[in-house]
Amino acid sequence: MNSYEAKDFKSTQLVRWCPGCGDFGVLSSLHKAMATLGVAPHNTAVISGIGCSSRLPYYMNTYGFHTIHGRGAAIATGTKVANPKLSVWLATGDGDCLAIGGNHFIHAVRRNVDINILLMNNKIYGLTKGQYSPTSARGFVSKSSPYGTVEDPFRPAELAIGARGKFFARIIDTDVKNAPDILVAAAKHKGTSVIEVILNCVIYNDGINESIVNRDVRADKTITLKHGEKMRFGKDNNRGIVQDGFNLKAVTIGEGGHTLDKVLVHDAKTVDPTLHLKLALMDGGELPVALGIIRDVEAPTYDAEMEKQIADVQAKKPSRKLRDYLLTLDTWEVK
Repeated sequence: MNSYEAKDFKSTQLVRWCPGCGDFGVLSSLHKAMATLGVAPHNTAVISGIGCSSRLPYYMNTYGFHTIHGRGAAIATGTKVANPKLSVWLATGDGDCLAIGGNHFIHAVRRNVDINILLMNNKIYGLTKGQYSPTSARGFVSKSSPYGTVEDPFRPAELAIGARGKFFARIIDTDVKNAPDILVAAAKHKGTSVIEVILNCVIYNDGINESIVNRDVRADKTITLKHGEKMRFGKDNNRGIVQDGFNLKAVTIGEGGHTLDKVLVHDAKTVDPTLHLKLALMDGGELPVALGIIRDVEAPTYDAEMEKQIADVQAKKPSRKLRDYLLTLDTWEVK
Protein backbone atom coordinates (compact mmCIF):
# COMPACT_ATOMS: atom_id res chain seq x y z
CA MET A 1 0.00 0.00 0.00
CA ASN A 2 1.27 3.47 -0.86
CA SER A 3 2.10 5.87 1.93
CA TYR A 4 0.37 9.25 1.96
CA GLU A 5 -0.19 12.14 4.33
CA ALA A 6 -3.34 14.22 4.75
CA LYS A 7 -1.66 17.14 2.92
CA ASP A 8 -1.39 14.99 -0.22
CA PHE A 9 -5.18 15.17 -0.57
CA LYS A 10 -5.49 18.92 0.03
CA SER A 11 -5.94 21.21 -2.95
CA THR A 12 -4.43 24.68 -3.19
CA GLN A 13 -7.89 26.28 -3.31
CA LEU A 14 -8.90 28.75 -0.61
CA VAL A 15 -11.58 27.02 1.46
CA ARG A 16 -14.71 29.14 1.19
CA TRP A 17 -17.05 28.21 4.02
CA CYS A 18 -18.31 30.42 6.80
CA PRO A 19 -15.87 30.54 9.76
CA GLY A 20 -16.93 27.85 12.23
CA CYS A 21 -18.89 25.79 9.67
CA GLY A 22 -19.03 22.08 10.46
CA ASP A 23 -17.90 21.30 6.91
CA PHE A 24 -14.33 22.17 7.92
CA GLY A 25 -14.26 19.25 10.35
CA VAL A 26 -15.60 16.86 7.71
CA LEU A 27 -12.98 18.00 5.22
CA SER A 28 -10.17 17.50 7.74
CA SER A 29 -11.43 14.03 8.66
CA LEU A 30 -11.71 13.07 4.99
CA HIS A 31 -8.13 14.15 4.26
CA LYS A 32 -6.90 12.02 7.18
CA ALA A 33 -9.02 9.04 6.16
CA MET A 34 -7.78 9.10 2.58
CA ALA A 35 -4.18 9.22 3.77
CA THR A 36 -4.83 6.14 5.91
CA LEU A 37 -6.52 4.27 3.06
CA GLY A 38 -3.48 4.69 0.85
CA VAL A 39 -5.45 5.04 -2.39
CA ALA A 40 -3.63 7.43 -4.72
CA PRO A 41 -5.26 10.82 -5.36
CA HIS A 42 -5.45 10.02 -9.09
CA ASN A 43 -7.45 6.88 -8.23
CA THR A 44 -9.96 8.85 -6.17
CA ALA A 45 -12.98 10.86 -7.30
CA VAL A 46 -15.11 13.18 -5.18
CA ILE A 47 -18.53 14.00 -6.64
CA SER A 48 -21.05 16.52 -5.33
CA GLY A 49 -24.35 18.17 -6.13
CA ILE A 50 -25.28 21.69 -5.06
CA GLY A 51 -25.08 23.24 -1.60
CA CYS A 52 -22.53 24.37 0.97
CA SER A 53 -21.29 20.82 1.50
CA SER A 54 -21.08 20.29 -2.24
CA ARG A 55 -18.15 22.70 -2.52
CA LEU A 56 -16.00 19.97 -0.99
CA PRO A 57 -14.50 18.63 -4.28
CA TYR A 58 -12.75 21.97 -4.81
CA TYR A 59 -10.71 21.33 -1.68
CA MET A 60 -9.54 17.86 -2.65
CA ASN A 61 -6.37 17.06 -4.60
CA THR A 62 -8.25 14.27 -6.39
CA TYR A 63 -10.51 14.03 -9.38
CA GLY A 64 -13.73 15.88 -8.70
CA PHE A 65 -17.03 16.79 -10.27
CA HIS A 66 -19.34 19.54 -8.99
CA THR A 67 -22.58 18.40 -10.64
CA ILE A 68 -26.15 19.72 -10.55
CA HIS A 69 -28.67 19.81 -7.74
CA GLY A 70 -29.55 16.37 -6.40
CA ARG A 71 -27.86 14.42 -9.18
CA GLY A 72 -24.58 13.66 -7.42
CA ALA A 73 -25.57 10.06 -6.65
CA ALA A 74 -26.36 9.42 -10.32
CA ILE A 75 -23.03 10.84 -11.46
CA ALA A 76 -21.17 8.93 -8.73
CA THR A 77 -22.89 5.73 -9.86
CA GLY A 78 -21.86 6.31 -13.47
CA THR A 79 -18.30 7.12 -12.42
CA LYS A 80 -17.95 3.89 -10.44
CA VAL A 81 -19.53 1.70 -13.10
CA ALA A 82 -17.37 3.25 -15.84
CA ASN A 83 -14.18 2.82 -13.80
CA PRO A 84 -14.68 0.31 -10.96
CA LYS A 85 -11.07 0.77 -9.80
CA LEU A 86 -11.76 4.32 -8.63
CA SER A 87 -12.52 5.11 -4.98
CA VAL A 88 -15.66 7.23 -5.35
CA TRP A 89 -17.04 9.62 -2.72
CA LEU A 90 -20.24 11.65 -2.83
CA ALA A 91 -20.34 14.86 -0.78
CA THR A 92 -23.92 15.95 -0.26
CA GLY A 93 -26.28 17.65 2.18
CA ASP A 94 -29.73 17.03 3.58
CA GLY A 95 -31.34 19.28 0.98
CA ASP A 96 -29.33 18.18 -2.02
CA CYS A 97 -29.55 14.49 -1.13
CA LEU A 98 -32.98 14.03 0.40
CA ALA A 99 -35.16 16.56 -1.47
CA ILE A 100 -34.50 16.86 -5.20
CA GLY A 101 -31.92 14.09 -4.98
CA GLY A 102 -33.99 11.67 -2.92
CA ASN A 103 -34.82 9.29 -5.75
CA HIS A 104 -31.20 9.02 -6.90
CA PHE A 105 -30.10 8.47 -3.30
CA ILE A 106 -32.43 5.58 -2.48
CA HIS A 107 -31.72 3.79 -5.74
CA ALA A 108 -27.94 4.11 -5.37
CA VAL A 109 -28.38 2.56 -1.92
CA ARG A 110 -30.75 -0.14 -3.22
CA ARG A 111 -28.38 -1.10 -6.02
CA ASN A 112 -25.49 -1.23 -3.56
CA VAL A 113 -23.10 0.68 -5.81
CA ASP A 114 -19.63 0.74 -4.25
CA ILE A 115 -19.59 4.46 -3.41
CA ASN A 116 -19.26 6.35 -0.14
CA ILE A 117 -21.98 8.91 0.61
CA LEU A 118 -21.07 11.70 3.04
CA LEU A 119 -24.48 13.07 4.00
CA MET A 120 -23.91 16.33 5.89
CA ASN A 121 -27.09 17.01 7.82
CA ASN A 122 -27.48 20.49 9.30
CA LYS A 123 -31.28 20.46 8.96
CA ILE A 124 -31.37 23.66 6.90
CA TYR A 125 -30.77 25.02 3.41
CA GLY A 126 -27.66 27.10 4.05
CA LEU A 127 -26.51 28.08 0.56
CA THR A 128 -29.93 29.47 -0.38
CA LYS A 129 -30.08 31.41 2.89
CA GLY A 130 -32.02 29.54 5.52
CA GLN A 131 -35.09 27.68 4.26
CA TYR A 132 -36.25 24.55 6.10
CA SER A 133 -35.02 21.25 4.68
CA PRO A 134 -36.37 17.67 4.52
CA THR A 135 -34.72 16.96 7.91
CA SER A 136 -35.97 20.04 9.76
CA ALA A 137 -38.15 19.17 12.76
CA ARG A 138 -41.92 19.69 12.76
CA GLY A 139 -42.65 23.25 13.89
CA PHE A 140 -39.24 24.55 12.78
CA VAL A 141 -39.31 28.30 12.09
CA SER A 142 -37.33 29.45 9.06
CA LYS A 143 -37.53 31.94 6.21
CA SER A 144 -39.73 29.55 4.26
CA SER A 145 -41.76 28.49 7.32
CA PRO A 146 -42.22 31.68 9.38
CA TYR A 147 -45.00 30.10 11.46
CA GLY A 148 -43.32 26.72 11.77
CA THR A 149 -43.32 23.67 9.50
CA VAL A 150 -46.40 21.47 9.44
CA GLU A 151 -44.69 18.28 8.29
CA ASP A 152 -42.56 15.51 9.75
CA PRO A 153 -38.93 15.23 8.62
CA PHE A 154 -37.05 12.47 6.88
CA ARG A 155 -34.67 10.50 9.07
CA PRO A 156 -31.65 9.56 6.91
CA ALA A 157 -31.12 6.22 8.64
CA GLU A 158 -34.73 5.23 8.01
CA LEU A 159 -34.38 6.00 4.30
CA ALA A 160 -31.01 4.27 3.92
CA ILE A 161 -31.97 1.10 5.77
CA GLY A 162 -35.44 1.10 4.19
CA ALA A 163 -33.77 1.18 0.78
CA ARG A 164 -32.00 -2.08 1.75
CA GLY A 165 -28.81 -0.24 2.70
CA LYS A 166 -25.95 -2.41 3.91
CA PHE A 167 -23.77 0.22 5.61
CA PHE A 168 -24.89 3.10 7.78
CA ALA A 169 -22.77 5.10 10.19
CA ARG A 170 -23.05 8.42 12.00
CA ILE A 171 -20.40 10.94 13.05
CA ILE A 172 -20.23 14.43 14.56
CA ASP A 173 -18.62 17.14 12.42
CA THR A 174 -16.18 18.27 15.13
CA ASP A 175 -15.14 14.76 16.21
CA VAL A 176 -11.92 14.73 14.16
CA LYS A 177 -10.51 12.11 16.53
CA ASN A 178 -13.00 9.32 15.76
CA ALA A 179 -14.49 10.40 12.43
CA PRO A 180 -11.50 9.43 10.23
CA ASP A 181 -11.68 5.82 11.46
CA ILE A 182 -15.37 5.65 10.56
CA LEU A 183 -14.65 7.03 7.08
CA VAL A 184 -11.89 4.47 6.58
CA ALA A 185 -14.27 1.65 7.54
CA ALA A 186 -16.89 3.05 5.16
CA ALA A 187 -14.40 3.12 2.29
CA LYS A 188 -13.29 -0.45 2.96
CA HIS A 189 -16.90 -1.66 2.91
CA LYS A 190 -17.80 -3.10 -0.49
CA GLY A 191 -21.08 -1.48 -1.47
CA THR A 192 -22.87 1.78 -0.75
CA SER A 193 -21.80 3.27 2.55
CA VAL A 194 -23.89 6.09 4.01
CA ILE A 195 -22.27 8.26 6.66
CA GLU A 196 -24.61 10.79 8.23
CA VAL A 197 -22.74 13.77 9.65
CA ILE A 198 -24.40 15.65 12.51
CA LEU A 199 -23.43 19.11 11.33
CA ASN A 200 -23.76 22.67 12.60
CA CYS A 201 -24.61 25.68 10.40
CA VAL A 202 -23.30 28.68 12.33
CA ILE A 203 -25.29 31.19 10.27
CA TYR A 204 -28.79 29.80 9.79
CA ASN A 205 -29.14 26.96 12.30
CA ASP A 206 -26.49 27.54 14.93
CA GLY A 207 -26.70 25.27 17.98
CA ILE A 208 -29.37 22.95 16.53
CA ASN A 209 -27.44 19.93 17.83
CA GLU A 210 -26.21 21.36 21.14
CA SER A 211 -28.52 19.15 23.19
CA ILE A 212 -26.47 16.13 22.14
CA VAL A 213 -23.03 17.36 21.00
CA ASN A 214 -22.20 19.83 23.77
CA ARG A 215 -19.24 18.47 25.71
CA ASP A 216 -21.12 18.77 29.00
CA VAL A 217 -23.84 16.36 27.84
CA ARG A 218 -22.35 14.37 24.96
CA ALA A 219 -21.33 11.38 27.08
CA ASP A 220 -24.90 10.96 28.37
CA LYS A 221 -26.71 11.89 25.17
CA THR A 222 -24.73 9.82 22.67
CA ILE A 223 -23.42 6.28 22.44
CA THR A 224 -20.59 5.15 20.16
CA LEU A 225 -21.40 1.68 18.91
CA LYS A 226 -18.63 -0.81 18.20
CA HIS A 227 -19.19 -4.23 16.70
CA GLY A 228 -18.86 -7.02 19.26
CA GLU A 229 -18.84 -4.68 22.25
CA LYS A 230 -21.43 -3.95 24.94
CA MET A 231 -23.65 -0.93 24.31
CA ARG A 232 -22.39 1.22 27.18
CA PHE A 233 -22.32 4.98 27.55
CA GLY A 234 -22.41 7.80 30.10
CA LYS A 235 -19.80 9.96 31.79
CA ASP A 236 -18.96 7.07 34.11
CA ASN A 237 -19.63 4.42 31.45
CA ASN A 238 -22.26 3.06 33.82
CA ARG A 239 -25.27 3.19 31.51
CA GLY A 240 -26.31 0.67 28.90
CA ILE A 241 -28.90 -0.28 26.29
CA VAL A 242 -31.10 -3.29 27.05
CA GLN A 243 -34.03 -4.90 25.29
CA ASP A 244 -37.45 -4.09 26.73
CA GLY A 245 -39.96 -6.26 24.89
CA PHE A 246 -39.81 -5.14 21.27
CA ASN A 247 -38.22 -1.84 22.27
CA LEU A 248 -34.90 -0.57 23.59
CA LYS A 249 -34.33 0.98 26.98
CA ALA A 250 -31.47 2.93 28.57
CA VAL A 251 -30.64 1.75 32.09
CA THR A 252 -28.11 2.38 34.82
CA ILE A 253 -25.97 -0.72 35.26
CA GLY A 254 -26.29 -2.08 38.81
CA GLU A 255 -29.63 -0.42 39.53
CA GLY A 256 -33.11 -1.94 39.33
CA GLY A 257 -31.73 -5.39 38.69
CA HIS A 258 -29.99 -4.31 35.47
CA THR A 259 -26.69 -6.17 35.40
CA LEU A 260 -23.95 -5.87 32.80
CA ASP A 261 -24.83 -9.23 31.27
CA LYS A 262 -28.24 -7.81 30.26
CA VAL A 263 -26.68 -4.99 28.25
CA LEU A 264 -26.87 -5.69 24.52
CA VAL A 265 -23.79 -6.49 22.46
CA HIS A 266 -23.66 -4.59 19.17
CA ASP A 267 -23.76 -6.79 16.07
CA ALA A 268 -23.29 -4.57 13.03
CA LYS A 269 -22.98 -7.61 10.76
CA THR A 270 -26.39 -9.22 11.23
CA VAL A 271 -28.40 -9.18 8.01
CA ASP A 272 -31.74 -8.49 9.74
CA PRO A 273 -32.00 -4.67 9.93
CA THR A 274 -34.60 -4.54 12.72
CA LEU A 275 -32.26 -3.76 15.60
CA HIS A 276 -30.01 -1.58 13.45
CA LEU A 277 -32.98 0.63 12.61
CA LYS A 278 -34.05 0.90 16.24
CA LEU A 279 -30.53 1.90 17.21
CA ALA A 280 -30.26 4.41 14.39
CA LEU A 281 -33.54 6.08 15.35
CA MET A 282 -32.64 6.73 18.99
CA ASP A 283 -33.07 10.48 19.34
CA GLY A 284 -31.19 11.71 22.40
CA GLY A 285 -34.23 11.85 24.65
CA GLU A 286 -34.67 8.79 26.83
CA LEU A 287 -32.27 6.96 24.51
CA PRO A 288 -28.88 8.35 23.37
CA VAL A 289 -28.13 9.15 19.74
CA ALA A 290 -26.12 6.31 18.19
CA LEU A 291 -22.75 7.19 16.67
CA GLY A 292 -20.22 4.97 14.94
CA ILE A 293 -20.92 2.08 12.59
CA ILE A 294 -24.52 0.99 13.10
CA ARG A 295 -24.85 -1.39 10.14
CA ASP A 296 -22.12 -3.11 8.12
CA VAL A 297 -23.35 -6.08 6.06
CA GLU A 298 -21.63 -7.62 3.04
CA ALA A 299 -23.61 -8.15 -0.18
CA PRO A 300 -23.00 -8.19 -3.95
CA THR A 301 -22.28 -4.76 -5.40
CA TYR A 302 -23.85 -3.31 -8.52
CA ASP A 303 -20.60 -2.32 -10.20
CA ALA A 304 -18.88 -5.67 -9.59
CA GLU A 305 -21.91 -7.61 -10.80
CA MET A 306 -22.15 -5.42 -13.90
CA GLU A 307 -18.45 -5.90 -14.66
CA LYS A 308 -18.82 -9.66 -14.22
CA GLN A 309 -21.88 -9.80 -16.45
CA ILE A 310 -20.10 -7.97 -19.26
CA ALA A 311 -17.09 -10.28 -18.97
CA ASP A 312 -19.34 -13.36 -19.05
CA VAL A 313 -21.15 -12.21 -22.20
CA GLN A 314 -17.88 -11.29 -23.91
CA ALA A 315 -16.41 -14.70 -23.03
CA LYS A 316 -19.32 -16.48 -24.70
CA LYS A 317 -19.02 -14.39 -27.87
CA PRO A 318 -15.40 -13.21 -27.95
CA SER A 319 -15.33 -12.28 -31.63
CA ARG A 320 -18.51 -10.27 -31.65
CA LYS A 321 -17.98 -6.55 -32.07
CA LEU A 322 -20.38 -3.67 -31.61
CA ARG A 323 -20.85 -3.35 -35.37
CA ASP A 324 -21.78 -7.04 -35.62
CA TYR A 325 -24.45 -6.52 -32.98
CA LEU A 326 -25.83 -3.40 -34.65
CA LEU A 327 -26.20 -5.26 -37.95
CA THR A 328 -28.56 -7.75 -36.30
CA LEU A 329 -31.07 -4.99 -35.63
CA ASP A 330 -33.67 -3.57 -37.99
CA THR A 331 -31.98 -0.93 -40.11
CA TRP A 332 -33.02 1.63 -42.66
CA GLU A 333 -31.27 4.04 -44.94
CA VAL A 334 -31.99 7.77 -44.96
CA LYS A 335 -31.53 9.51 -48.33
